[in-house]
Amino acid sequence: MPRDIPLGNGKLLITFDRYYRIRDIYFPHVGKENQTVGHAWRFGVWVDGQLSWLGPDWQISLKYQEGTMVSQVEAHHPGLQVRLVCSDAVDFYEPVYVRKIIVRNLADRERDIRLFLHQDFHLYESDVGDTAAYEPKHRTVTHYKMRRYFLTNYMANGTIGVQNFATGRKEVAGAEGTWRDAEDGRLEAGPITQGSVDSTLGIFLKVPAQGSQEAWYWIVAGEDWFNVNNLNKRVEERLPEYYLQRTEKYWRYWLNQDCINFGDLSRKVMDLYYRSLLVIRTQVDESGAIIAANDSDITTAARDTYSYLWPRDGALVAHALDVAGYPQLTRRFFRLSSQLLAPEGYFLHKYNPDGTLASSWLPWVKDGEPQLPIQEDETALVIWALWHHFERYRDVEFITPLYAPLVKRAANWMAAYRDSVTGLPRASYDLWEERHGVMAFTCAAVYAGLMAASNFTEGFGQAGLTGTYRRAAAEVKAGMDRYLYRQELNRFARMVTFKKDGTLENVDPTIDASLYAVGYFGIYDPADERVTRTMQAIRDRLWCKTSVGGIARYENDYYHQVSQDLANVPGNPWFVCTLWVAQWLIKKATTVDQLKEAVPLLEWVADRALASGVLAEQVHPHTNEPLSVSPLTWSHATYVQTVLDYLEKRGSLDLCPTCHNPLRPFRTRKMNQ
Repeated sequence: MPRDIPLGNGKLLITFDRYYRIRDIYFPHVGKENQTVGHAWRFGVWVDGQLSWLGPDWQISLKYQEGTMVSQVEAHHPGLQVRLVCSDAVDFYEPVYVRKIIVRNLADRERDIRLFLHQDFHLYESDVGDTAAYEPKHRTVTHYKMRRYFLTNYMANGTIGVQNFATGRKEVAGAEGTWRDAEDGRLEAGPITQGSVDSTLGIFLKVPAQGSQEAWYWIVAGEDWFNVNNLNKRVEERLPEYYLQRTEKYWRYWLNQDCINFGDLSRKVMDLYYRSLLVIRTQVDESGAIIAANDSDITTAARDTYSYLWPRDGALVAHALDVAGYPQLTRRFFRLSSQLLAPEGYFLHKYNPDGTLASSWLPWVKDGEPQLPIQEDETALVIWALWHHFERYRDVEFITPLYAPLVKRAANWMAAYRDSVTGLPRASYDLWEERHGVMAFTCAAVYAGLMAASNFTEGFGQAGLTGTYRRAAAEVKAGMDRYLYRQELNRFARMVTFKKDGTLENVDPTIDASLYAVGYFGIYDPADERVTRTMQAIRDRLWCKTSVGGIARYENDYYHQVSQDLANVPGNPWFVCTLWVAQWLIKKATTVDQLKEAVPLLEWVADRALASGVLAEQVHPHTNEPLSVSPLTWSHATYVQTVLDYLEKRGSLDLCPTCHNPLRPFRTRKMNQ
């Protein structure tokens, strides 16, 4: 189930599903640990002797307030004659989550309406040894274990403090949890429970006929009892509305919405651009880790998640953020990357949000021979993104401490980690983590990484290294000319493999959307006939021939596959793959009319976002339903990058006939530094 609403501040991330249930609470890092392990927190309404938990019986609208990271949620139950209007926010600075609840009574009589908020923590991602305790002095319920504390509280009827609550056991000996205790409209369990525990809070309201009442609920996160109680005291003194309002204002200020001229792009394309920036921000840890996705439902497939830093994803997201004007975020990523790079000069598969090595399925041995379990494009693209960061911001003092440990070390390794016969990078795993060989995508990325490193060394006055890296890049391109461009295919091949003596063993002719890289990262001109024929093959073969449309990853993509009609559905459409085609159209455009060919693909993406503006990884080729994780940071970053590529190219094509300056600059004032 997608996460329609993510809210976060770099330390605390909370996600909601389509039924407005809290599903994930990540603390103290974005992506680590998930203090709920995906268990749904129920939110229910009791009225006229009936309790209804928000779910399929409710009409629920999940959106954000425009330009903010504050939710705008409405839930209507016609049978109960109740409407809820809610706003949620994670404070922009403190680990505090607040919810404003307006309860509207649609009946023609005053009614007793009770709200029940169920809390299902699994602290440190385990249900062993937790405690849920009511503390009478402050009238709060706190869940804790070791150094994870979550204090919960509410305000209603002009009074602060929990008045109705239950703590109890769950998931043991048939116990379902305290939410069952709420179904008669009362809570009667004990003040403290240990082990596998949950809790439920009750807010009792008298709501006049055709009138409304307001309540507030909040969670404070911390690492000890005194910390969360002191922070709760501040919330009580300032009142929770203060945190909601300041968070709304902060994100409007952060988003800087008046700095771009979107020209002829539609309002929905513009709105998704701004929403994508905010969604990306929720997935960035304050340590610098850019997390691929935080949707715990994916664990049902392989008992693992996307809550990791892949250096490739991180580099591409960082590049989009740089172009959008947020270098303060990307500098953290590049500093962290310098710390993660192996002494030999490469990145391993992926990393946890705290910088530790993450789980992996890439082996250290293949066919009895040792190998590096890597995707070389990850190393290359970090250096490529770092150069573009420096080219844009010229922050020499930031780059200097990264030059030797990151740039030179990675470039020396890339220059050396090549086959002496072909000049191509040695075999590694592809960006999809499915096959091992010499990939066109990897070669294009390595070329870009080596050229970026040569630009750095030239600036630092190391001409010898500049020559070394540029010769290596030229040899990579020559190898691609010889081996990866295939006359028999009239286009580039996805992958080739070689025998131990350097002779060609196999050519993989599969049409793969990642082949866009040959025209994107600078190794070939995007208008080169070889690139054009390759991209045309992608458009012809990988476009889903259904009412949904969109570009699949590659022919017969098995991941979350829903159709065997491969002639019409080569795979599920991916947002990033569809946008790659748009990026190529933009890069090769020499007229405004050619450039506008990319606009329908931007519209395609905007039309398939959730109502909240969240983009999944894939969509169902027949129903448009989101598939796999949602949101996917990469989807949002690629969208941001594509919009900015379009605006920059549009500005370069609209030139004054007299002075030859752009008529349509897409930036109207200096962006965030």
